[in-house]
Amino acid sequence: MTEPSRIRNFSIIAHIDHGKSTLADRLLEMTGTIARRDMQAQIMDSMELERERGITIKAKAVRMDYTAPDGGRWLLNLIDTPGHVDFTYEVSRALAACEGALLVVDATQGVQAQTLANATLAQQVGLRVIPVINKIDLPSSDVDGTTEQIFDTLKIIEDPILVSAKSGEGVQDVLDAIVRDIPAPAGDPQKPLSALIFDSSYSTFRGVILLIRVVDGTIKKGMTVKFFSTGTEAIVEEVGVLRPKQELAEALSAGEAGYLICGIKDIHTVRVGDTVMEKARPLPSPLPGYKEAKPVVFAGIFPIDQTEYTALKYALDKLNLEDSSFNYTAETSLALGFGYRLGFLGLLHMDIVKERLQREFGLDLIVTAPNVVYRVQTFDGRWSVIDNPAKFPDHGDIKAIEEPFVLLTIVLPIEHQEPVLNLIKERRGVHVGIEYLSPTRMLIRYELPLAEMVVNFYDRLKSVSKGYATLDYQPIGYRPSAMAKLEVLIHKEPVDALSQIVHKDKAYAIGAKLCAKLKELLDRQNFEVAIQASLNGKVIARETLGARRKDVIAKCYGGDITRKKKLLNKQKEGKKRAKLIGQVEVPQEAFLAALKIDEDGD
Repeated sequence: MTEPSRIRNFSIIAHIDHGKSTLADRLLEMTGTIARRDMQAQIMDSMELERERGITIKAKAVRMDYTAPDGGRWLLNLIDTPGHVDFTYEVSRALAACEGALLVVDATQGVQAQTLANATLAQQVGLRVIPVINKIDLPSSDVDGTTEQIFDTLKIIEDPILVSAKSGEGVQDVLDAIVRDIPAPAGDPQKPLSALIFDSSYSTFRGVILLIRVVDGTIKKGMTVKFFSTGTEAIVEEVGVLRPKQELAEALSAGEAGYLICGIKDIHTVRVGDTVMEKARPLPSPLPGYKEAKPVVFAGIFPIDQTEYTALKYALDKLNLEDSSFNYTAETSLALGFGYRLGFLGLLHMDIVKERLQREFGLDLIVTAPNVVYRVQTFDGRWSVIDNPAKFPDHGDIKAIEEPFVLLTIVLPIEHQEPVLNLIKERRGVHVGIEYLSPTRMLIRYELPLAEMVVNFYDRLKSVSKGYATLDYQPIGYRPSAMAKLEVLIHKEPVDALSQIVHKDKAYAIGAKLCAKLKELLDRQNFEVAIQASLNGKVIARETLGARRKDVIAKCYGGDITRKKKLLNKQKEGKKRAKLIGQVEVPQEAFLAALKIDEDGD
């Protein structure tokens, strides 16, 4: 058992691609946790998708035994966090398990929007924040400018540690600062057990594997534990630490982080963020510091082959244990059959979940157009929360609609100010304020409807700013708005999967583009097909898909004209009859096209 005074629990927080995973690699190497021959870049990012995209998606914990130059022995627990705005829930969960954080800032890029958000998050939880400036060896690095930004923007007054995580320069100073400046955990090994679950995964053979941080008490094999929120009881089968592979331990005591296996096979009996306590000595209240993630973007996910529906349910159950931040409910669509409606924390989160379902479980899926949650008031005075356009009340019953807004913080070079402000103006943004971080960089704050962010906003922002703008956002509640349901009718039949909630000012442009796109994608029938966009019961855009014609008069060579007319009239009658009873099959590409429609025309 390690004395709590010799333990340091810390996290590394940074904007995406500022060198967080590389610094973690150097710390593992310098503490001898991983032999040089086993070393590989981004060793903490074990998921194939993380390595491929160069981003951290899941929080992880690794234990390091460090012998300081003065001979002192320390136990360091590094809890790795993601950097993208969509994964703030992972960051908040990891920070709740720490006493300090290394704030890594890229010397070539300076303080970015997510640096600001993560630093504020760490300061709110009361962590000791140590500023680290990375990539000082690059020719384009601006150490003085970055230091000034840390002082001015983040209000951190101490001198930052200068490092090059790639070469290892300055990393020893980081290790010294962790031991010197980060406080030891305040737990007592003799008190009743309380441990925070900050992450989990699933093993087919072992069941649920929980990553925990012990706050008070001791947990060991054979103990009967209870989970606070679900009331589930289980016997501890194994406890251990991660270096970064699982390593068996006799016990985990106050201040330590590691893993716990109780042979739990039902994934719904455990919640990430819950408190683990001993059954014999229950706690009066759970541990503080955990916030439940609230999904903001919703989309329908359907298997292309309906026989894979059961496989999709199994895949969602398994994935939800590792990523408890998305939620899902069963849904039926007339066009797509049986599927699920999923709630995500953002568009990247949606993309990652979809990709993991396809890769890890081998599913072929279709995802409907993403949308946000609206609040709708009907004339009888009742408010309802709606996350699916298909559930929208009839337009004649709606008294008021409110949509969610976010406070957007964007950091960008001053030369890209005009195109970025024009983009936000197009997206119905409301100006809040502007700050100048340095002579060349600025920070702008705008209030923006979340629905406008969902459709291609991040890609457009990167495009107009040549990749230099970075953003962060946080929800600020609901506001009244002129929204309406845009329906697509194919051969007078509404297609529920293509319904969208849009602002009335943009409805015509979106409807016209959708109709034109569908005209390209739909197969010609033996009869004429009308493709219409309807808003509040009125058709606002239409395209007509011409009938497939067969040359019935090809066999009439010469002879009287009445023979030809007779054949043409017979064909005309047949087409009229086909039009009355005909049905149009909508191909899968048509549904995918709804996702690709960018209402700004770029």
